[in-house]
Amino acid sequence: RAFWGWLNAVFNKVDHERIRAVGPDRAASEWLLRCGALVRYQGSPKWQQDYNGLPTGPLGKYKIEAINATDSCIMYRGFDYLDGLEHVTDIKLEKCMYIQDECLQRLSETNNLQKSLQQLKIISCGNVTDKGILALHKLTNLEYLYLSDLPGIREKETTFRVLQQALPNLELELDLE
Repeated sequence: RAFWGWLNAVFNKVDHERIRAVGPDRAASEWLLRCGALVRYQGSPKWQQDYNGLPTGPLGKYKIEAINATDSCIMYRGFDYLDGLEHVTDIKLEKCMYIQDECLQRLSETNNLQKSLQQLKIISCGNVTDKGILALHKLTNLEYLYLSDLPGIREKETTFRVLQQALPNLELELDLE
């Protein structure tokens, strides 16, 4: 178990040289696919899941539009890869054992995501609490938030009321016990 935790930490280590060399979207794609997530590029209907099949072409040609991190090992230490992404409209975090409140806080503090992110789904991430959900209030363009199977959320009514006040245009869909 300790070995896998170590390996996942290695997969999440940010390589700033790589970001400079290949651009933020390519570097983030490599990080996400290495960790088991999927990406979809602007103008493409298909999800990229094969690291070795990442598209090549001119620097900056492929812009990440959506991230599906279902069952992935993404963790906080890799979130610097999100900083340069300007076109991400949709993120799904499902069964991500390393996603916790600090990750959601980091996500909501990412300037580009504050402008671009429209849809967010957080499902079966056991380390997320009310604090993490409340941190999402900085995602001012968020239109849709789906929350399901999050046992760490204890103050549901208060948390969701505060979030709705901060983001009046947010459509909030809940599937919580």
